[in-house]
Amino acid sequence: MFSWLGTDDRRRKDPEVFQTVSDGLKKLYKTKLLPLEEHYKFHEFHSPALEDADFDNKPMVLLVGQYSTGKTTFIRYLLEQDFPGMRIGPEPTTDSFIAVMQGDVEGIVPGNALVVDPKKTFRKLNAFGNAFLNRFVCAQLPNPVLESISVIDTPGILSGEKQRISRGYDFAAVLEWFAERVDRIILLFDAHKLDISDEFSEVIKALKNHEDKMRVVLNKADQIETQQLMRVYGALMWSLGKIVNTPEVIRVYIGSFWSHPLLIPDNRKLFEAEEQDLFRDIQSLPRNAALRKLNDLIKRARLAKVHAYIISSLKKEMPSMFGKDNKKKELVNNLGDIYARIEREHQISPGDFPNLRKMQDQLQAQDFSKFQPLKSKLLETVEDMLANDIAQLMVLVRQEESQRPTQMVKGGAFEGTLHGPFGHGYGEGAGEGIDDAEWVVARDKPMYDEIFYTLSPVDGKITGANAKKEMVRSKLPNTVLGKIWKLADIDKDGMLDDEEFALANHLIKVKLEGHELPNELPSHLLPPSKRKITE
Repeated sequence: MFSWLGTDDRRRKDPEVFQTVSDGLKKLYKTKLLPLEEHYKFHEFHSPALEDADFDNKPMVLLVGQYSTGKTTFIRYLLEQDFPGMRIGPEPTTDSFIAVMQGDVEGIVPGNALVVDPKKTFRKLNAFGNAFLNRFVCAQLPNPVLESISVIDTPGILSGEKQRISRGYDFAAVLEWFAERVDRIILLFDAHKLDISDEFSEVIKALKNHEDKMRVVLNKADQIETQQLMRVYGALMWSLGKIVNTPEVIRVYIGSFWSHPLLIPDNRKLFEAEEQDLFRDIQSLPRNAALRKLNDLIKRARLAKVHAYIISSLKKEMPSMFGKDNKKKELVNNLGDIYARIEREHQISPGDFPNLRKMQDQLQAQDFSKFQPLKSKLLETVEDMLANDIAQLMVLVRQEESQRPTQMVKGGAFEGTLHGPFGHGYGEGAGEGIDDAEWVVARDKPMYDEIFYTLSPVDGKITGANAKKEMVRSKLPNTVLGKIWKLADIDKDGMLDDEEFALANHLIKVKLEGHELPNELPSHLLPPSKRKITE
């Protein structure tokens, strides 16, 4: 009879069905989150409404740093080619935001044209006005790296009040807008003149809610000696610890990201290893892009919920007729108490609340009488999205990732060390002797043979128990020694002959020298007498 009763409950229990993650994110945002944002003026306080381009765009990397820390040179190093509008020098050269993106032909698109292009994600930057748009361009060029990611170059951060005022736009707010939409934020520091100015400190604090995207590069590290580098690294970590209030330490990559010879080559191996780690992190962005967008939507939904509770609480406290101005001042001054009450009543984490002082400043210009009371249905719709629809999208994210396991950034500097003798670790550790005609283990085999014949070999082989007595002297963990045994026991008979024993000792030496063991034995390490067996 009353079949319409409970339809809302049934609809909430059955999650939406989506074909792709991108389509799912768009639909959830437009149908479930956007109505809540519009009802409580979320866009006037926090972030403009999202558009389709925000869900479809390639992963973006935002470079932030003081002037002359090597931001533009870093992009040049990644792309291995110049890009339109590029200027490099020791003085503050980059005075614009430059979005370096893929294009069929080289060229520059000015900011005012960018913000009217529906295919680009920059339309909402129009709110920052001409002072900013005159300092914003898109450099387009054909480059294999840019087929997978886009890079945002930013003006060098200066120190002093004069430079901050002369920009003509809210620099920190623009960076915060980009931070919400990019996949990785790289903070660059110059190892030779480490300093965090007041404006840089403000910028880092403006990126407070995006620590998961932040990485730090200590650039130009080849200009100082090893002992000084240790001190600079320690000073940087101490300074960041004061600004970034998180228990986790931000990952810091040390290196010299340009194509010139190293001034002090003592730490070459360290720089190579750090570069490879950073490249792997950047290369993973295309594969993790959908998960990042999903994560950002969840963060936005949580903030929108809290914002709705704050606005509706202020509306509830306002008198209907007289004394509105005085009550408004009182509510703004006591906003911290309102935060605490909402936190208790709705079991909301303190970390979900917007910055108290910034919210107070924004409320000063608002007409509280135009605020809306609490509308439970809108909040329930967002709760349903977080509880059910997001879970289904997570499954879809994993499916899409498994179907595109090799999706990663290619070309430019990412290709330079993949193949040939200049690949990271080539000819070192387990790779030693890879190009030699002679078996590399043979060099030390006479020494290993002396030990072998003291272990009571029978028919030219020693038992596992006897081999263990010698191998444990290395003091390596049993898990490592077990892996070495599997690699060395080539014929899998549970015993080692003299060549296999020599190979086991060689692998122990490799591990003790700080190198990683291979998962499979490289062909150049196979003992000569065993090579026919494996073939």
